[in-house]
Amino acid sequence: TYLIIDQKLTSQVHEIVGRINGKFGTLTSVPIHHLDRSLDFTALCALYAVTDVALVTSLRDGMNLVSYEFVACQAAKKGVLILSEFAGAAQSLGAGALLVNPWNISDVATSIRYALNMSEDEREKRFHHNFMHVTTHTSQEWAATFVSELNDTVVEAQLRTRQVLPVLPIDTAVSRYTCSHNRLLILGFNGSLTEPVDSSGRRGGQIRELEPRLNPELKEPLKKLCGDEKTTVIVLSGSDRSVLDNNFEEFNMWLAAENGMFLRLTSGDWMTTMPENLNMDWVDSVKHVFEYFTERTPRSHFELRETSLVWNYKYADVEFGRLQARDLLQHLWTGPISNAALDVVHGGRSVEVRAVGVTKGAAIDRILGEIVHNKNMKAPIDYVLCIGHFLNKDEDIYSFFEPELPAMTHISSRATSPDPYGYASRGSKPKLPGSRTPKSQAHLMKQRSLSTLERSNFGTSSWRQLGRDDRASHEGSSVLDLKGENYFSCAVSKKRTNARYLLRSSSDVVELLKELADTVP
Repeated sequence: TYLIIDQKLTSQVHEIVGRINGKFGTLTSVPIHHLDRSLDFTALCALYAVTDVALVTSLRDGMNLVSYEFVACQAAKKGVLILSEFAGAAQSLGAGALLVNPWNISDVATSIRYALNMSEDEREKRFHHNFMHVTTHTSQEWAATFVSELNDTVVEAQLRTRQVLPVLPIDTAVSRYTCSHNRLLILGFNGSLTEPVDSSGRRGGQIRELEPRLNPELKEPLKKLCGDEKTTVIVLSGSDRSVLDNNFEEFNMWLAAENGMFLRLTSGDWMTTMPENLNMDWVDSVKHVFEYFTERTPRSHFELRETSLVWNYKYADVEFGRLQARDLLQHLWTGPISNAALDVVHGGRSVEVRAVGVTKGAAIDRILGEIVHNKNMKAPIDYVLCIGHFLNKDEDIYSFFEPELPAMTHISSRATSPDPYGYASRGSKPKLPGSRTPKSQAHLMKQRSLSTLERSNFGTSSWRQLGRDDRASHEGSSVLDLKGENYFSCAVSKKRTNARYLLRSSSDVVELLKELADTVP
């Protein structure tokens, strides 16, 4: 039966080739050279090397080595790969290839025309993406990734078995606030101060705006807190500067955008805390991948920021969004960032790529130093409330204020340590919220500065000037006089976190800030 089908298919192909060559061929050339036989590998590689466009139209294919071989032989020509979306190779080469549905003849024809007329610049970018994947995604790399993911499961299991976080005792937090003299409130924005939305992003059947908006219930409490001379309010967010400007322009507070890389008092101009040697050469290649997945994932979008790129699928279908995010991560790790010094942060409904060292914890010391200098602050900060729905990578801000506690190691796609919290190496045990070992204030300040330097990937000499000299690089940490009972780190609707306490939703944030505002005379 199979032999008869194969003979019929061969006859049909010969008939089509003959008809096309008869119609469009000349005495000296024909449009189709049909070789109905196998070629030795040397001859095959030679054909790959001189090809302008490779067309692979598999109806069902496990992997398809032809597409990989074609890319490997195209270092000089940089030809275009048109690949069936039903081939397994589409999962790894799809971002650089033109994906087609082989059943859609007009789509295939359009892709062939587009490939033949593609600009040299686009061909170069597409080829570079696929060539990097083929040359770096070796069997050794696969084995290393497999072992790394096994180690990740250990970290995840230990996080699942952690003690359940206590809910923030609001009365205690308010009481300690009223007894303190110099307070610092660090507030995340998205998921903490924003209007609550459902997972689909709809209200009344309408799709909401993609840009986050401040919860209207928080406007009055924030105005009162910002007007208190004893209270300094910082909104620390991963959002870009325009988003924070649009939401907080009317308040007398500090805004820290893009994970603290940009800072300003609402009455002043933006300044940068960005390291001078921050490498951003990777942006174009990552942007290409994000554009590809945005096009194929309805109701997703990506944001191009100055220090990072974020692909957000918050409003996309939940299951489809997760599948697309998994494929996107595979494209990133095996392609444009395989050898780059970058962090890939997979949030609840987003994927962010940023340079190493761009975290809220790495920036907070510099931010505090600038605020202390600007306000000419004399009294030490004796109360800190830090609230946010932060990504795991940014939860180092919680440990910044806790030099006595073991540093938590966050889940990452390259985690290798089977002891994620470092207890074994430090010889210490986790401490309960609020507990501290009595030590002299001088020793605390020394240890705090050292821990800050160790957490940061950049020394003080690598920071750009903020309009003054670098004497305040660690001025922020030295002004703290914080006791355990006066520090409240709160994660909003996150059960796996390094924070001390839990706030179940943004509604709890509203309740807390209202009660704090009521104590302001």
